[in-house]
Amino acid sequence: MIRHSMLVLPLVLTAAPVAAQEFRPDQGLDEGIVVTAARTALPINTLPMTVDVIDNAALSQQVAIGGSIVDAVSALTPSFSPTRQKLSGAGETLRGRSPLYAINGIPQTAPLRDGARDGFSIDPFFVDRVEVIYGSNALQGIGGTGGIVNQVTVGPPRQDGISGRVLVQGNSDTGFSDDGMGGKVAGLVGWRQGRFDATVGGAFEKRGVFYDGHGDRIGTDLTQGETQDSRSWSVFGRFGYAVSDTARLDLMVNRFQLKGEGDYVSANGDYTRNLPTTSVRGTPPGVPATNRTESAALTYTDTALWGGNLMLQGFLNRSRDTYGGEIAPIATFQDAAIAPLGTLFDQSQNRSRKFGGKFSYERKVPGLEALTVIVGLDVLFDKTEQRLIATDRSWVPPAEYRSLAPFAQFNLALLDDVLHLAAGVRHEDVRITVEDYRTLASYGGGFAVSGGTPKFSDNLLNGGVILEPWKGIRAYASYAEGYTVPDVGRIARAVSRPGVDIDNYVNISPIVSNNRELGVEVKRGPLDASAAYFWSTSKNGSLLVQSGGVFEVQRQRVEIQGLEINLSAQTPVPGLTLSTGYAHLIGRTDGSDDGIDKVDRDLDGANISPDRLNLAASYRQGAVSARVQTQFFLSNKFERAPGDYNETYSFGGYDVTDLSLRYDTRFGGVTLAAQNIFDTFYIDYYTQTVRPTDNAHFFAGRGRNFTLSWDYRF
Repeated sequence: MIRHSMLVLPLVLTAAPVAAQEFRPDQGLDEGIVVTAARTALPINTLPMTVDVIDNAALSQQVAIGGSIVDAVSALTPSFSPTRQKLSGAGETLRGRSPLYAINGIPQTAPLRDGARDGFSIDPFFVDRVEVIYGSNALQGIGGTGGIVNQVTVGPPRQDGISGRVLVQGNSDTGFSDDGMGGKVAGLVGWRQGRFDATVGGAFEKRGVFYDGHGDRIGTDLTQGETQDSRSWSVFGRFGYAVSDTARLDLMVNRFQLKGEGDYVSANGDYTRNLPTTSVRGTPPGVPATNRTESAALTYTDTALWGGNLMLQGFLNRSRDTYGGEIAPIATFQDAAIAPLGTLFDQSQNRSRKFGGKFSYERKVPGLEALTVIVGLDVLFDKTEQRLIATDRSWVPPAEYRSLAPFAQFNLALLDDVLHLAAGVRHEDVRITVEDYRTLASYGGGFAVSGGTPKFSDNLLNGGVILEPWKGIRAYASYAEGYTVPDVGRIARAVSRPGVDIDNYVNISPIVSNNRELGVEVKRGPLDASAAYFWSTSKNGSLLVQSGGVFEVQRQRVEIQGLEINLSAQTPVPGLTLSTGYAHLIGRTDGSDDGIDKVDRDLDGANISPDRLNLAASYRQGAVSARVQTQFFLSNKFERAPGDYNETYSFGGYDVTDLSLRYDTRFGGVTLAAQNIFDTFYIDYYTQTVRPTDNAHFFAGRGRNFTLSWDYRF
């Protein structure tokens, strides 16, 4: 992973102005690299932001170990939560807040009803690199209060003719069980002739059952969904036309689907004896949990229009997240008017459709070349609902989100680039429309709720300074205002009193966070080190609280602060690099209904990650490359109420060590990866801190497993 830590300031999620530029695994993050999520052609050392770029080599290595982009990001980012190893990403946070997942700048998150499936929207085979942006900001628009995970797809072919890549992969648990085996095949073919180019590909993956460190099957989460015992397939296309030497038209399409096989049901564990939930053969009711995403984007760029960079993009995204049913009918879905209580089976499905456009233009000011100005406009429309598909009822009513956001950003270089000043403003004009609806009978008997059109309009500011007195040594400070909206779907479905009018229902109000950060960076010779301290406050924040087995949203003041330290050093041994990373986070909220706006207890594991220490050694010399890495998740106690440190919800900590070996030949590269090589048994972080007494969801983490891959480029 290539790290470049600087001051956090607002970004805009779009394709970069230099759309044809492709990131190469052997290319460092130097002044010539464009970070596409930054929406600027300025060199990286002049941009006031904190960003990690997981290049193609590191991404492929981590995906072979963990199996997904989410696992790759989590493994390399200390302030990212440990993954749940499930299809659902609920509770997986970056800097204590939810990240925004994007593909080439196309947001994958549904802003009004977060289904927590946005980390699985494209096959990693079609992703060239991942840009991780830290901290909330204003220019990215809705979501991403914890940061951005922007997945940049493979670039166009570099030369005329046909080129491509194939991958064949197998995976197994340490016992080589028949049901624990899986595999993947994928292929990508590119063609370029003159000004035209086309890249198309497909991928299919079958995942076996996961086993824990004791050799038992890991429990199945029927409702939220699983990546184990599943099949996924994906198709991808990218088509381009060079309008001129500086202008390009680019069309990207992607379809991804992951569906459970439905071969297992869960068997309860026993938390009093530390026995985890397991899976046994059986047929769950209804449709297995499924995730389907379709995306398309048409982008036009011109790097030399009137002396500046122009970017125009239109995009469309559709998703259907199907949640599985339980053996025992879910209490929330019961309605005596349909069937006797306790007998009605149902399951839900999120349906989201979004489309929008992005425009930006960047150039140096004539006569004042030290000042670079970016102006633009972002437009987003989203419509989302959550239905109960067995009885065709509405659980979350159809809701529409509309955002119009003009913005301007300025970057001024002073003292021969020793000092940079950056500032910007974004005007957010948001309208949310909710139709009249009726809540389910389980919410107090069902109430008619008057729909409405809540609105939000504000100017969101940012500013910062970065000082580089010597090449490769920087200090920085920043202030930024970011915003998102709470999970409107969860709030709307949980109305439990009559006479509610959405227009004046305060819980729909936006979450505005003020973010401050201080940091230093040293990047000289064999040393690459950085340290950052940040603190973030949202007066009317949003956090998930479990109620009756279903998570709902509560609006409370939230304060988060943290320290991130990263160090990487090349050793005297040729090709050997040692690295470490550490993150310490403190999250507090106001959980008392006393009218005093003051935090008085800790955020729990559903809303903040544990402290973590990463250690790694990487080796690359000639055809051989290898990496061994250990993640230490440090124990912690949570103050669940003033003075109440309930041991039941404490985190005992655990550590996991992974290994990757690769050898490149003229006939392709062979990779052997092993996750959790010491076969450590542990109960996962989310279970320990959120549902520690729930025997049906007392999940262990994945034990040792192996992945053998062969890939070939032509």
